[in-house]
Amino acid sequence: MFHKKYSILIKAGKVLIFRDIVYKSNVFKQFFTYPVFLILFLSFIGAMGFGAVVKYHYDGGKNYQFLQKPVMLIASVPIKFRQMIMYKTFNLNKIVNKPLILTKHKDKKRFEQFIPNKRNALLVLPRYDHSISRSVVDVVDLNNFEVIHTYKHDIAEMNDQVTNTEEFPRIKIDYSPIRFEYRHPLLFSDGSLTSIYRLPYKIDFCSNLEWINDEEIFHHSKMLDHEGNIWAGGKMNPKSKYVKKYSNEDFSDDSIIKINTDGKILFNKSVTEILIENNIVANNFALTTSLSKEFDPIHLNDIEPAFIDTQYWKQGDVFLSSRHQSSIIHYRPSTNKVINYITGPFAQQHDVDIISDKEISIFNNNNFFVDNEHSEVIIYNFETNEFRTLFNDQLQKNNFKTETEGLSHIFNDGALMVEETNHGRIILFNNEGEKEWEFVNKDKNGDIGPVDWSRVIEDELFIEQFKSLVENKKCTN
Repeated sequence: MFHKKYSILIKAGKVLIFRDIVYKSNVFKQFFTYPVFLILFLSFIGAMGFGAVVKYHYDGGKNYQFLQKPVMLIASVPIKFRQMIMYKTFNLNKIVNKPLILTKHKDKKRFEQFIPNKRNALLVLPRYDHSISRSVVDVVDLNNFEVIHTYKHDIAEMNDQVTNTEEFPRIKIDYSPIRFEYRHPLLFSDGSLTSIYRLPYKIDFCSNLEWINDEEIFHHSKMLDHEGNIWAGGKMNPKSKYVKKYSNEDFSDDSIIKINTDGKILFNKSVTEILIENNIVANNFALTTSLSKEFDPIHLNDIEPAFIDTQYWKQGDVFLSSRHQSSIIHYRPSTNKVINYITGPFAQQHDVDIISDKEISIFNNNNFFVDNEHSEVIIYNFETNEFRTLFNDQLQKNNFKTETEGLSHIFNDGALMVEETNHGRIILFNNEGEKEWEFVNKDKNGDIGPVDWSRVIEDELFIEQFKSLVENKKCTN
């Protein structure tokens, strides 16, 4: 009897389960009709297409602007919403191009001196000030860390003088005053200053514009050579011969450009062309990298000229830093020869400096897949062919890491200054590795903005001349 009742219950349960399955199946069929299927299918295709357009845009693609513009507008909505919360405003005009407020060092002081030490040196400090929504260049006396002069020129007036709309079609948007940043400014003894933000320009001591050069797109650092000319990165347009033959128009054809102090181009050579002509990469390098969707395979970010002959280089040689090849290229423009092609324990570096007659320093962003928590300063010795790190323990202790940009400067007495560009911080260690001071680019409201490749001047005559200009300043702006 018991088994009979149990059997009936099991059968009843099976019937209920079956009825439940049938019910759910009917509900599923009612919901998953052809129109719903079509909508889901098209949504899936649309999502893939949307993602493809976003990736194409960030890969540097220039075609299909009629698709890129609306897609990127939609993709930017979450970012804009976040910025509205961060900047506490619904006015998109105030934040659309403004650099983000940085937060890593929000709990630190703007400036803190740990070891008193007067230094007869100037710090040329390009920085973004959120309180005035623009960039400035402060010249800081490292004896007391006081700002003795500030450059702040009329950016809108400069943009109005740009006539090369092919190279700079969005000059008043992309380089508007609220977005513009001074990059690695170069100071002259007469008080004038030259810098680059996609185009080179020069302003006088009172921030009046002297000239611009809109012939080419320029980028990254700028350094004086032994003849008083300026080396900077550029982008070839039209493309160099190998790039033009093997790649599409989206390929970034980085070049090294030499200009004089009046802005005239004296030399312009494609880095890809240099590598091909020296048998370092294949003739179709531009094609193979483009096929793998790498449109910026060189990413030149620094040029360091040699001032004197040594056993390991000649006056006029240049050291090129290629971020995306993780290499330092020792190049001789006079013969078009690559003397050394240096790779080693560094990844996606951003700065190379000659520091002795046989050594160079390399700012290693350290973007390896593992053990990449901190950036480093690496010294390469040409005599021994060996690498060593400088004050690595101190950098790790100070949680020093910038994934992009960044630089270092080794003082005449062996002290080390490092710039954590991504987070708006500069640290100075003395030659014993002790922290002398730390600066975080906070404005009067405590908001942190980026710093953009500062520069140290230790030339005593230069410093004396510049301070004389400051004392006799007659600027009206």
